[in-house]
Amino acid sequence: MNDSTTQERSSRAPVFGTAPFALSVLDGGLTGIGHSAQQSLEEVVRAARLADDRGYRRFWMSEHHAMPGATIASPQLMIARLIGETRRIRLGAGGVMLPNHVPLIVAEQFGMLEALAPGRIDLGVGRAPGTDPATAAALRRPSASDDFAAQVDELLAFLGDEFPAGHRYHGVHAVPGPWQDVQNEVPRATQGANVWILGSSPYSALVAARLGRPYAFALQFGSADVLNAMSLYRQHFRRSAVLEQPYALVSVGVVADHDEREARRQASTTAMAMMRMFQREPFAYPSPDDVEAFPASSHQRAFLDEWTDRTIHGSPAHVAAQLEELQTLTGADELMLVVGSHSLASRSRTIRLMADHYQAGEQT
Repeated sequence: MNDSTTQERSSRAPVFGTAPFALSVLDGGLTGIGHSAQQSLEEVVRAARLADDRGYRRFWMSEHHAMPGATIASPQLMIARLIGETRRIRLGAGGVMLPNHVPLIVAEQFGMLEALAPGRIDLGVGRAPGTDPATAAALRRPSASDDFAAQVDELLAFLGDEFPAGHRYHGVHAVPGPWQDVQNEVPRATQGANVWILGSSPYSALVAARLGRPYAFALQFGSADVLNAMSLYRQHFRRSAVLEQPYALVSVGVVADHDEREARRQASTTAMAMMRMFQREPFAYPSPDDVEAFPASSHQRAFLDEWTDRTIHGSPAHVAAQLEELQTLTGADELMLVVGSHSLASRSRTIRLMADHYQAGEQT
């Protein structure tokens, strides 16, 4: 078992100040109306530096395509940039949408990243397209398989150079990778990028359990199946060479601010962006003023209120209480703050305030 997976065994000991769970960050690099892609990406870099300095366990980025509010189409490229901007935090994709990619290319990209930052790279893979159907069709190979589990198996075989004799890919090797180290008579220092299975349904939980891999549930997209998914993952988990026991992460939208009204205003911008997306309108965060001025019908108001409340928002103490309740409910080993709203500064503010909250408790 490599060092990264050893560190991710289930534990209830405080690992982030006084928090009874590991705490991490997911930044989708989504931007608001009136902000440029350059501004948004610069803020992602600042947020990663801050998360690194303040002791968060990992910093992930997600893959999106053909959205006016999206700036990160390739988490791999941002990881390469952030390796040089950070010192100790684990960097990862949360995730790479595997149906959009050739598994061999993903294996080679993350092999390179692991060679650049040994022991610090996470590869989260998901099966959602991360975009609309037309863009998904443009991204995919004509012969691409829709079987996510088979794609994951192929990716893992390339990462580990484990295709058996007689397999059509037995002589195909991802580089950098284990085969190259053997050929060059170099000891392999790590087991490569730590692979996670991402999802928001029981299906992904069962894939993660079968493979004996860590599992990340995206609660920001819905909550109906989180308890069932967590139960299935733990019930069906198979011990593997990389993980001895289940390790689960839950990601959830978070906006922390000493001004609770402003926190809710920022959370409402995510709700409005989601409503626009469901109405097949371009996804981008509107300003809080535009959300408040929107002449919503009763149905739209109910939608906006529901999705605003899906983001945990408020003072640092209130957010912490909600996070701790969520961890107790799900039994998650780790919680990941999904940061993002119309205000670019709210990303770093949330990261800083939650670190201040838990680390201040550590000092008292």
